[in-house]
Amino acid sequence: MEPDSENLEEKRRELGRTDEPLEDELVEEFENTVTEGAERLSRTWRALTITGLFGGIDVGVGILAFLAVKEATGSDLLAGAAFGFGLLALQLAHSELFTENFLVPIYAVVSRHSTWLQLARFWVVTLLANLLGGWLFTWFVVAGFPQFNDVLEESATKYMEGGLTVESAVLALLAGSTITLGTRMSQGSSNEVVHAVIAVFDGLLVVGLGMLHGALNSAIIFGAMHAGAAISYTDWLVWMLWVIPLNMAGGLVVITLPRLVRTLELIRKERAEQQRRHADDGRAI
Repeated sequence: MEPDSENLEEKRRELGRTDEPLEDELVEEFENTVTEGAERLSRTWRALTITGLFGGIDVGVGILAFLAVKEATGSDLLAGAAFGFGLLALQLAHSELFTENFLVPIYAVVSRHSTWLQLARFWVVTLLANLLGGWLFTWFVVAGFPQFNDVLEESATKYMEGGLTVESAVLALLAGSTITLGTRMSQGSSNEVVHAVIAVFDGLLVVGLGMLHGALNSAIIFGAMHAGAAISYTDWLVWMLWVIPLNMAGGLVVITLPRLVRTLELIRKERAEQQRRHADDGRAI
C-alpha cells in the first residue's frame, strides 16, 4: 500500500529538526534566501548603483584573467576557468551581477517581503551599472594591454556572428540557467572553498564553452570596440535585445520556477505570516 501525502509529511516532521513538511536543509536555505533577497531589494539607489558598478568591474577583472590565459595557451576552457576568478570576486566583494539575481530576489517577492516594482528597479539598475562598469574597465584593459586586442576582437566577433538562431538562442538560455544554478548552489553552502570551485566551473562552462551572456559578453564586446573592432553600439544593442530575455528565461524558467514549486508550502506559509503581520500593524495604527 502506497503511503499518502499526509502520512509522508507527518513522517517528515517526525524525522526532521523542524515542523515543516520539507527537508531541514531546504527550510534553512529558504529562510536565508528570503532574508538575503529582501535585503538586496531594499538597498538605496546609491548602494544599488555602486554594487552593480563594481559587479561590472569584477567581471572586467575576470575578463583580464581570461585574456591572459587565452593569449598564453590558446585554450578556451582554461581561459574560461580563469574567468571564474571574476565570478568569485563578485561573491566575496558582495557585488551584483544581473543574471545572478534570478533566484534570490524572486523569493523575497513571492514571499511578500518585497514588491515587483522593487525587483524591476533592482534588475534595471544592476544591468545598466554592470554594463557601465564593464565598459570602463575594459577601456583600461585595452589601454594597458594592447597585446590582447586580437583576442578581444576574435571573441566579440564569435559572440555576435550569425545573429539569432536556434543554436545562439540555446546558448543564451544555457548561460542564464548555468549562472542561476551556480547562485543556487552557493546558497547551499557558506564554505568559501566551495564557492571558489563553483565560480571556476561557472566560468569554464559559460565563458569556456562560448555561451551567450548579456553582461559578461558585453564587457568583451566593449573591449573589442575600444580596440577598434568594426562593431557599432547599434550592433551591440540589437544583440542585447534578444540575448538578455533569453538569459532571463534560462534563469527564471529552467532553474527558479521549479525551485519555487519545490518550496511552495514554505512560500504559502511565509505569505500568510506576512499578511498576518500587516493586519496586526493595521490594527495597531
